Amino acid sequence: MTFKEVFPELFKCYQCLSCTLGCPLAEEMDLKPHKLVNMLILSKDKEVLNSLTPWICASCESCQVRCPNGVPLSELMDQIRQKGIKERIYKGKASALPLVFLKEIKKRGRIHEISLILGLKRLVGFKVSMEELRIGLRMFLKGKLRMRPTKRVSSESFKRIFEEVSF
Repeated sequence: MTFKEVFPELFKCYQCLSCTLGCPLAEEMDLKPHKLVNMLILSKDKEVLNSLTPWICASCESCQVRCPNGVPLSELMDQIRQKGIKERIYKGKASALPLVFLKEIKKRGRIHEISLILGLKRLVGFKVSMEELRIGLRMFLKGKLRMRPTKRVSSESFKRIFEEVSF
């Protein structure tokens, strides 16, 4: 099933650029939000799945709020990411954070920041800048980073959720 079949609202888009102009991360995207919608209308789902845009999207809903026709861009980006995960299409370093984040949730039921950072560094390379070390040390000294992870919440409920979404 194509994205335009799942999201018939895409056909309401008349390329006014409101979504792109409202997006705080549009400059970092290889496909601006309005262009992504246009490509999906033209059945270029593969190109969209292989772009960085869905992985860069912060799901802040600025695009959706600004859209005069109510195109559900946040839900669309989420669906594109889910399909990318299901089809094992990950795009560079941009996809690393969501994957490490989900693995951390699956493993512990919550986030342990240091494990998240180490998992991310493991995927994208272990280069650590002095600024990152300074920030980490300040966070640790203020009690914002814990050395040991807290206990897991309910393992069975999380196991069911992750089985349901096939991750």
